Amino acid sequence: MTTVRQRKRMNASEPSPHNSQGQKGSRERARGISAGATWNILCYFVGGMLAFFLGLLAAYYVATLHENDLWFSNIKEVEREISFRTECGLYYSYYKQVLHAPTIAQGISDLISDNKTESMRTINILERMNVYQELVLAVIYRTFNLWSLLDPVYFYIYTLFGLQTLYVAALYINSWLLSGTWLSGSLAALWYIVNRIDTTRVEFTIPLRENWALPFFAVQIASISYVFRPGLSRVKERLSLLLVFISTFLFSLTWQFNQFVLLLQGLVLFALDCLDLVPSRKVRSLYMIQASSLLLVCLPPVHQYHDSGLTASRLHPGCRYRPEITEKPKKWQSVKKTLEHYHPCNDRSAPCYSYK
Repeated sequence: MTTVRQRKRMNASEPSPHNSQGQKGSRERARGISAGATWNILCYFVGGMLAFFLGLLAAYYVATLHENDLWFSNIKEVEREISFRTECGLYYSYYKQVLHAPTIAQGISDLISDNKTESMRTINILERMNVYQELVLAVIYRTFNLWSLLDPVYFYIYTLFGLQTLYVAALYINSWLLSGTWLSGSLAALWYIVNRIDTTRVEFTIPLRENWALPFFAVQIASISYVFRPGLSRVKERLSLLLVFISTFLFSLTWQFNQFVLLLQGLVLFALDCLDLVPSRKVRSLYMIQASSLLLVCLPPVHQYHDSGLTASRLHPGCRYRPEITEKPKKWQSVKKTLEHYHPCNDRSAPCYSYK
């Protein structure tokens, strides 16, 4: 009897084969999840480094072209300033004016009450022209006392060449988000660099407003592509919308023709919303961001009341948005069905990027 009881205790203490198999399966699943997370982190890290490398390559390329074209490092300071053609020299002159002012406050005051640009008139340069970037660069240069480290003209042009890094990296990330592969992002960045003549003129017209604004516009486009990704958490969506707002505001601040680009973008979003291809809630958020960015550049201290295009931009779809407009009319249903027929989700071999 004692032997039988001991055997029962031993059998009770031994693990059953089903429990051991379940533990093994859970361990394998945990290992698979950890391996997948590690692989994703590695992919993001390598992809980010590749984007940064291609951006630096583009910046180094345009800087080398600029140096070889003008022998910029071998000419005198006045010749370097003369190399800024047409209105480029005017923009640079405001940067130089703030640099050589007795104080930063005096330099800003001279820009607000300028009697040298237009004959017989005193104008506010900060209202008349988009020169906030020159003002910020001059303040940074004077605050950190960079006179002994880098010439003012080199600090100016290297900042613009550095923005090309941001530009190409944003194009890379946008293509990566839409395709899901590094190859597409690398091709987008490389094609931008190879087709330099058709994509940029930063190497010979450095201070133009478009060279300041387009990198921020590329960041905005990449952020919008991320906003429309399905399954985003609330925190990720809010952070991406914050990035859209910052990039849209900087784009509006640095280029006087921003309202035309944002108008076209708003019309495209409106059409996509009518076709029910993107969520209306996210379109409303983007409209609010665009409208608020346009309004912010019209308010003090930016105060660009001079720009009639900005005041006329109240016709922007985001400024006149109404919830009832987004109700999908019946006449769009046939167009929607046609687009759904050619949607990538119908092809099981292709990745699906539906935003529903």
